[in-house]
Amino acid sequence: MIIIITEGEKIIAMTDISSPHTEPVSTAHLFYIPFRITEVDSQVKELGRSERTGCSRIFVVLGGSGVLRIHEEPYEVSRGSIYLCDDFQKLDVTSHGLLKGVLIEYRRLGTADPDTGVLQCPEPLHGCPEKLLRQADELQKLWREPKLGGPFRIQQLFIELMNGLYEELASRERTGRSWLKQSVSFMEAHFVEDLTRDQLAERANVSPEHFSRAFRKYTGRTFNEYLTLLRIRGAQKRILTGSPDLNTLAHEIGYKEGAYLSRKFKESVGVSPTVYRGKSKRIAALNQNYTAILTALGITPELGVYTGWTEKIAGGPEIPEGQKFNPYGRTSASFYEAVAAARPDIIISYDTEEENRSLLPLAPVLELPFKTMSWREQFRMIADIVNKRREAEEWLALYDKRLIPINRQLDRQLGSRGTAAVWEIGPDKAYGFGSSHGRSCQILYDDIGFRPPERMLEQGLSWRGYVETSVEAIVQYAADHIFITSLPCDSHGRQRLMRLFRSPEWLALDAVRRRRVYLLDQPELFFGFDPLSSLEQLRILMNVLTPDHKFT
Repeated sequence: MIIIITEGEKIIAMTDISSPHTEPVSTAHLFYIPFRITEVDSQVKELGRSERTGCSRIFVVLGGSGVLRIHEEPYEVSRGSIYLCDDFQKLDVTSHGLLKGVLIEYRRLGTADPDTGVLQCPEPLHGCPEKLLRQADELQKLWREPKLGGPFRIQQLFIELMNGLYEELASRERTGRSWLKQSVSFMEAHFVEDLTRDQLAERANVSPEHFSRAFRKYTGRTFNEYLTLLRIRGAQKRILTGSPDLNTLAHEIGYKEGAYLSRKFKESVGVSPTVYRGKSKRIAALNQNYTAILTALGITPELGVYTGWTEKIAGGPEIPEGQKFNPYGRTSASFYEAVAAARPDIIISYDTEEENRSLLPLAPVLELPFKTMSWREQFRMIADIVNKRREAEEWLALYDKRLIPINRQLDRQLGSRGTAAVWEIGPDKAYGFGSSHGRSCQILYDDIGFRPPERMLEQGLSWRGYVETSVEAIVQYAADHIFITSLPCDSHGRQRLMRLFRSPEWLALDAVRRRRVYLLDQPELFFGFDPLSSLEQLRILMNVLTPDHKFT
């Protein structure tokens, strides 16, 4: 037998006394009980507040039209309008004609949290499905005449209505987030223009008032606050990458004069643009390539992403654990919290990361388009940001100096370089890369003159950056040299690769017959697309291509 323990109208525990070893357990299950259903017509002027605390209400307009006042704010309602609220809100209704509706009051049982499971919306929903209206109308009739249905029909119909309302709210929230996301994206692309809240509300096809409420809930800021944030972050980025004079900068980000920009900048950042330009800055590098670039410039970021290889060259155990960041497998909240804890002045990230927008309140996010920028260009840009351009140019000059004897040696040994394919092999798929995705392709194709296989180019390697195929299909991408930078870690993947290596198709490849297949299998190192990784990749490539060459 089950005993239910209650506190007032709330179920707080249940126990099964048929078993002597059963302890009471708390429950998070919710139950919804209608306790009053009232017909509303044009004669009713005030719906008032509920007589019972801890309840919720559903007001459904079944016909006609009128004005629903919620805390004195008027909303036009008509057939298909539904409003969901708690017991505290005072509701008045004024009919334009033969307004007809139903007010349903219900209680929630089964949780100590009075807000859990509540269906609420800050303003009426319009154009609700006819099915919900029919259910509310039938519920009203059954409430007056219970004998019209079976003993459980009211409860069944009420739960069907609640479920329909829940799905309708969820659907509208998804749609609402869509226009909100589009509005925010539009602001980010056009913040230098003379934007207003009313303009964006009209674009979204919502009222200005609804736009303001939804926008603040979505972004945590008012429209004007968010617009100011975008403009100040834009000014910070321009200052970091070499800005013009203050008046020109003001016009570039949407303000009319430098004095106004300076005032808004100081309000947001805490210092003037001039002081900001010269002060040392705390940096969060949100991927291993940018951590390695900063390391090459002699800078340890306040927060950086390290692999075992980059950590070793950056100082190993000397790097405090609090400055090491693992971006993988985090929730959005924990990602934000970890970056916020570093208190960065600058955040450097790929331009494809979804988290970048959420980090905007913390600091300017410099998004580098790694697919269209070489590692050299990224190196120079980050060097400019940290005032280390001279050091970057010296480093690149030494790197290029190393390339001169290497290319002379390859000229003597190989002559025309021919083609090279670089593969990263997983359990089920193989990926071939272009020079924009690292894996030593930036060296093979850009620095020492190899070409990708023609088949890779035909499949969009130049614009996509990589090709994806099955492990067995790599034999279709014939090349003079084949480099494999990563092998499968699991036994199934390794067995599959061994079958490939024993297959007649593989053994017939020219690169295989001439012993020009190189199993490097150092994924951490070859993933790198930065100065330090490129230098080490170059050394390893030369060891396998020209074993007699002395790398200095």
